[in-house]
Amino acid sequence: MKLEAESPLGLSISAFASGLLFALGLGLGGMTDANTVLGFLNLAGDWNPSLAFVMLGAIAVYAPAYRLYAKLHRNEQAPWQSSMCNVPTHTHIDRQLLVGAAIFGVGWGLGGFCPGPALVSVVTGAVPVMVFIAAMALGMYAFRRFAAKGL
Repeated sequence: MKLEAESPLGLSISAFASGLLFALGLGLGGMTDANTVLGFLNLAGDWNPSLAFVMLGAIAVYAPAYRLYAKLHRNEQAPWQSSMCNVPTHTHIDRQLLVGAAIFGVGWGLGGFCPGPALVSVVTGAVPVMVFIAAMALGMYAFRRFAAKGL
């Protein structure tokens, strides 16, 4: 069976494969263990550098893929799973970006999770994971409410 570029089945298989690869990478890299993440963030104490290697591995995978994607965009070619390239053009550092980054960092430091590893860890049913997911969902809801009001 041939999958067309934007067929629902093709997109579903591609999304599932990407998500599975992402989840496996997070799990194998130790990013689903909040103690490992907190050890990495603890620069003044017993620092655990292992996640630096996870980040370097992610950069090694992402950098060539992004270069290919940018080349497709420059040559006005469509990627396999879409009819067009969507390369971000917003490069201005504004208040909204800084506040969002600060909230992300505080949440990561307090909980030991960021959204990807937390979603992968939800299968454990651990209370800290569920609390983090609930807080993240509440934050997303609050952002949508405030953004809708222009705040």
